[in-house]
Amino acid sequence: MKMSHYFLPTLKEVPSEAQLVSHRLMLRAGMIAQECAGIYHWLPLGLRVLQKVEGIIRKGLDDAGFHELLMPTLQPAELWEESGRYEAYGKEMLRITDRHDRRLIYGPTAEEAITDIVRRFIKSYRELPQVLYQFQWKFRDEIRPRFGVMRGREFYMKDAYSFDIDRESAEKTYGRVIQAYMEIFKNLGLKAIPVRADTGPIGGDLSHEFQVLAETGESDIYYDGDFDDFTFRGGEEDLNRIKKLYAMADDMHDSALCPVPEDRLKHKKGIEVGHIFYFGTKYSLPMKTTVTNEQGKPILVESGSYGIGVSRVVAALIETNHDEFGIKWPEQVAPFKIGLINLKVGDDQSDRVCAEIYERFRNAGVEILYDDRPESVGVKFSTMDLIGLPYQIIVGPRGLKEGQIEVKDRRSSEKILCSVEDLYQRFLSHA
Repeated sequence: MKMSHYFLPTLKEVPSEAQLVSHRLMLRAGMIAQECAGIYHWLPLGLRVLQKVEGIIRKGLDDAGFHELLMPTLQPAELWEESGRYEAYGKEMLRITDRHDRRLIYGPTAEEAITDIVRRFIKSYRELPQVLYQFQWKFRDEIRPRFGVMRGREFYMKDAYSFDIDRESAEKTYGRVIQAYMEIFKNLGLKAIPVRADTGPIGGDLSHEFQVLAETGESDIYYDGDFDDFTFRGGEEDLNRIKKLYAMADDMHDSALCPVPEDRLKHKKGIEVGHIFYFGTKYSLPMKTTVTNEQGKPILVESGSYGIGVSRVVAALIETNHDEFGIKWPEQVAPFKIGLINLKVGDDQSDRVCAEIYERFRNAGVEILYDDRPESVGVKFSTMDLIGLPYQIIVGPRGLKEGQIEVKDRRSSEKILCSVEDLYQRFLSHA
């Protein structure tokens, strides 16, 4: 992609309404633009990151044996009346009446919709367990939307739903999701701590939030310091260790009952990036969702729901990966891997070498953003640091006279000089 033709509306000034680092940098880097309170456009650079995050989450869920579907954003009010949540959910839910006076809601979540699908199509215990998931936009009419996409009214979410024949099976599925989530967050470059939490309006008696430690987090969490040294590698042993380690949200922590010694108990701020719930028959009972068991008798299915805030993860990644100059993307979620900077557009040799590098990388399938604009060197450097691509390749007449170009690692700030052939060997030998 050539920056001279790319839609990248960066901002020089820090927007006054932006309080969090992620909100400021997403606006300044041209990732998002506000439409109205709590609702944002995802511009090309931001959308690329959102899609990278979505892809990592999807792979983790598919690898765990879960199945993707897509449900509508609008749901019939009757489903929510069946479950008893239509009135109980409150003003956060957007209620709509269409031209035929049919009542609809813009889904803040989809427990009712997915339970309706299961009761229509799954009839036997042999078809369970099932975990079905989707990526979909959600709307919750927050009374005070703030912090950009961290707490907006419209947000992009991965929501999954499990169906089992009994509690024992359901808790095994719950454990499978915890394992999948730990692997997903590790692959995203985030260290997430599963924290026991309140079930809220979703309901049920078992719930965990996945919190990423950050000074700017909204949540107060107390956790066993052993989490700091714990690296999740997968498997039953790691899952059992996670279950034994203490981690509680502030509203559930009781210092008198805490089993962790004071010298090992940590208290930090966290950003919630995922929330999971087991709620048994909360929805299958009022919605009469049953399957036949081995004896041919109808039994209520046991359910759970599992969310990851995809758009919120993007903000959390920025909160944990930035410096005073801008974003420092982990390579796996970066919008482009390489930022190519031509220091002197119009110089024959610089233009020729940059064009060659650009084409070689593109043909090798390496995502590259080429700053071919006739801007000052300072503007080009500050833009690349702001948008945070993992590597910067810097080409100019002075270096080319010595047969050298510069490569900068954005995360470490390390710079090296190399030849063009060395550059290809470094980046394209495994491409």
